Amino acid sequence: MLLKLLPLLSTTLLYALYYLISTLKFDVQILPASVPYDYLVQLVVAYILYALSRKVWIFLVIHALLMGLLYIGNAVKISFFGGPIMPDDVFALQSLLLILDGWRFFAAAIPLAAIASLLLFNFSMRHWSAYLASLMTILLGITVVYKPATLLTPIDAYFGNSVWDQRSNYLWRGATLYTLLETARYFAAADVVPDTDMAQEAADNLLSVGRTGSLGNCSMRDSSSCIQAVVPDTTLPLPIAPKKETTAKEFTPRNVHIVLLESFWDPNALKKAKLKPNPLAPDFRDLWKSAGYSHALDPVFGGFTANSEFEVLCGFPVVKNTVKFERQLLNDVPCLPHLLADKGYRTIASHPNVPVFWNRVNAYRRMGFQTYWSLEDFVKDDMNREFMSDSTLYRQVLEKISTSVNAKQPVLDYIVTYFGHWNYPLSASRPSKVTSSSKVDEVTAYANTIYYKSRELMIFIKEVRKRDPEGIIVVFGDHLPFLGENFAGYVESGVLPTNRSEFTPTMFKTYVSTPMLIIDGKRGPIKFGSLPLYQVPKLLLDLLNFNEPSIMDYTSPLPNMRVRPLPGLHFNLLADGTVDMCKEPPYSETCQLSSRWLKNISIVSNDLFIGRQFTRPKYRPEKQPEPLSTEALIPQAIHGEE
Repeated sequence: MLLKLLPLLSTTLLYALYYLISTLKFDVQILPASVPYDYLVQLVVAYILYALSRKVWIFLVIHALLMGLLYIGNAVKISFFGGPIMPDDVFALQSLLLILDGWRFFAAAIPLAAIASLLLFNFSMRHWSAYLASLMTILLGITVVYKPATLLTPIDAYFGNSVWDQRSNYLWRGATLYTLLETARYFAAADVVPDTDMAQEAADNLLSVGRTGSLGNCSMRDSSSCIQAVVPDTTLPLPIAPKKETTAKEFTPRNVHIVLLESFWDPNALKKAKLKPNPLAPDFRDLWKSAGYSHALDPVFGGFTANSEFEVLCGFPVVKNTVKFERQLLNDVPCLPHLLADKGYRTIASHPNVPVFWNRVNAYRRMGFQTYWSLEDFVKDDMNREFMSDSTLYRQVLEKISTSVNAKQPVLDYIVTYFGHWNYPLSASRPSKVTSSSKVDEVTAYANTIYYKSRELMIFIKEVRKRDPEGIIVVFGDHLPFLGENFAGYVESGVLPTNRSEFTPTMFKTYVSTPMLIIDGKRGPIKFGSLPLYQVPKLLLDLLNFNEPSIMDYTSPLPNMRVRPLPGLHFNLLADGTVDMCKEPPYSETCQLSSRWLKNISIVSNDLFIGRQFTRPKYRPEKQPEPLSTEALIPQAIHGEE
């Protein structure tokens, strides 16, 4: 009899223990009114595990690990990224384990391996209760996968559901009930591959925006003035009247250098930290000032770099809490690298990390990169722990592409830096230069990282402009840095509150705004205000006078607004500089317009990247030039397959 009460006892004790740890250590407290519901669901899970177990002590270990994963694991993710574990995070698990080192790797890997191993070792069907538990598990699984609304409709009606505020959903329901419901929602909201009629209708709707003036009444042939005229940032001067083009200019190949800067942001916004000296290099700040302090509007915060990559290379927004490279890029698609390769460019991606991270091997190939240089292709002569310094990365990339540049073969030179990744280690050759009064350890460490990162960037920019004066240079931060649990570094200076549910519209813009420079050869930096990353490829094609149809035509912006989607919500940056938040209906008039636009974007995106590509533009690529004889110019094969 006592053994039959064991799941009740273990559930009660573990729930109390993990609840206290989650609350006291991570400031993540499940609402007391929701605890009974969540506790009962966990109790059912415990009895199912118990019924399928051979040995009692192994059941206790499995139960402790599983509840720890649910309650402590979610608390950790909420404190780091502002939201709990989502079903799509399962597909990002490989990349998570690759990025962790030391005790952090073992802290994540051992519980997962132990749960899987012990479940297999301890599985038993020796009693009638095991058959009943198996039947319940199978029925629940079928319901979650094939009839998710059966669970979602009544429970959402009782607890409510916020599409954009997953932290609140978690606190309202508890870890076990939340996990069950979000798994069901994952299957209910699975992306649908559109048929030809659906895809074509959405494509026509989007192209009609472009035909009526994708950027108001101005011409994209004059990118600098045009973009500023549409959505002037409040910090910019008055819009410049756009020039009118009577005839389209001929495509003009120029080298394009795109640098994604890991966690690059301006820490001077942290006023209470009293950073001394200014971490940003003075010459970078001068250059940035000449661009009107322009910003990228990124799709992510604190991580998921691959989503920023997808946007800046393919010109479509990421709208869900998923890594686009992992499962949403299944087709070969005419993204920016593909389009330029068809114009005779040598397309190269460089990133000093293991090649399979975020499925980059396959993603880069499908986007049109001919060459992918990863960690093993570089000399590790200047490392900050496992992170290669930007200075040696820039130097080695310039050496590798120099033959192509000297031979006048146009190059798409795409660089993803790694230095600047949390937890911001520095080598002995980079002593701390910046002091701060912040009580958050990450703030001082990050400020010192930016001190070196911005200076190494400026050396690279000056060298590129010297060697390649007509080249186009794009540099941007992929996301804001992680500065302590629950946005601690930002909270300390009043930049952000601890909870996204307390964000103002302007704070949501701050939450995804990183410095960005676009240097148009000898003409210098372009003033464009705050630009969603997915609109960068179209701007670059216009600077090159690319006049053929492309997939970037579908995401031509709505007149007088820029739309930044985030998981579960989006906001519109309007022509007067205000931010119009679009969370849940009833929507404002502009939110209704942007919501319909995003719906069409999602349909065309699904068709292009995971579907049958009914909406793929039809064009005839130019004949590829014969490869140059120099061995160094022969594009290397993409490293292996996963």
